[in-house]
Amino acid sequence: MAGEDLGRLLEGLLGKGDGRADLLGSLLGSLSGSTAGSGNPLDRLLAVFGEQGLGHKAHTWVGAGDNEPIDGAQLAEALPPGTLQKVAQEAGVSPDEAADQLAQVLPEVVDKLTPGGQLPHDTSLEDLIKARAAGR
Repeated sequence: MAGEDLGRLLEGLLGKGDGRADLLGSLLGSLSGSTAGSGNPLDRLLAVFGEQGLGHKAHTWVGAGDNEPIDGAQLAEALPPGTLQKVAQEAGVSPDEAADQLAQVLPEVVDKLTPGGQLPHDTSLEDLIKARAAGR
């Protein structure tokens, strides 16, 4: 699914039309291309953060309790080379602005997409977003 389509679904989940859902959709769309055999790029996103020493933050977003924040610089450093530039270019913003906006929304979205503190492996990201946006 294209990042633009993911952005529309995420907008419904977030209830916000401020452009951050499109950025996140683009980011997840970019990461899904590097996730062989998986329809859920959350796996790849969490692996990327873990590889960069930020796994503890990402796991607070999945688990119960408070979500630890991340800042734009940490997010930019954690992403694979070229990913942030691509996402920013698609959104028509600078990489720094994209990183800051993504850092604001990423903990909330991952938290909402991981019901019960578990990363769902048996459903596609699209189906998961639709279910969570519908309040199921």
